[in-house]
Amino acid sequence: MRLNRLRALLTANAPSIGTHLLSTWPTLVELVGQAGNYDYVEFTAEYSPFDMHDLDNLGRALELKDLGGMIKVEQTQWTHQAMRAIGSGFQAVLFADLRTVEDARACVAAVRAETPGSGGRLGVGMRRDVGTVREGGSPAYVAALDEVVIAVMVEKRECVEDLDAILSVKGIDMVQFGGSDYAMSLGVTGQRNHPDVKRAERQTIEMALAKGLHPRVELGDIAEAAPYLEMGVKHFCIGWDVRILHDWWRVNGQGMRAMLASGSSAEKDGSVKQAAATY
Repeated sequence: MRLNRLRALLTANAPSIGTHLLSTWPTLVELVGQAGNYDYVEFTAEYSPFDMHDLDNLGRALELKDLGGMIKVEQTQWTHQAMRAIGSGFQAVLFADLRTVEDARACVAAVRAETPGSGGRLGVGMRRDVGTVREGGSPAYVAALDEVVIAVMVEKRECVEDLDAILSVKGIDMVQFGGSDYAMSLGVTGQRNHPDVKRAERQTIEMALAKGLHPRVELGDIAEAAPYLEMGVKHFCIGWDVRILHDWWRVNGQGMRAMLASGSSAEKDGSVKQAAATY
């Protein structure tokens, strides 16, 4: 069974850096690996179209570049998507939309083996994670499921209201606050910097640290990291492939348009001056 790189970092209380992909093109995983500096790739499946073959191909690319793989799954697909992603080679699952203690327990159960003491629901599978046939149903398979990193989103009003109990559920490793969803659930949609939203974010980070869990923060720009570092955050997932592309196309497209417009104006001015001189 493959070493779980993110689990090893958490166990050592070492920092981690990830990045997000919404694309299922495995070459992007390879490019992340070639760039160096990254410990894992989060496939943000909650927002992306994909099929089971895509998960297998992403799993192969992760192994090729010795990267960890995390998948973000939506609330109605926790068990199925977690099971199939782990089977494809992902070793961490980020669960969205938790609201209750029962939700938190269901997330843990979606990852662990159904064997005494684990509280899990996963049985034996013939998938990539076990070499399809080599380690299926073995003690190594059960041990690998115990190593899968379980991360949860704190992004709903009900979750924050019962945060202490939810973060006390055994098996949770990482915690991430979702400001956009939380603002929406409070009725202040779009106000990520609303005082109530920022207060809940700090509460989430501080409570996670107090419970020995690992808070993780998403950043679009590393210039935003300083206040989180001061709070003790060591785990960051930076950038989204779609946003990187959009920002490049927007900035450079505008710049090229401005250059063309400037050139056209200069050319027009030159033509007018030449015509006036001739006249």
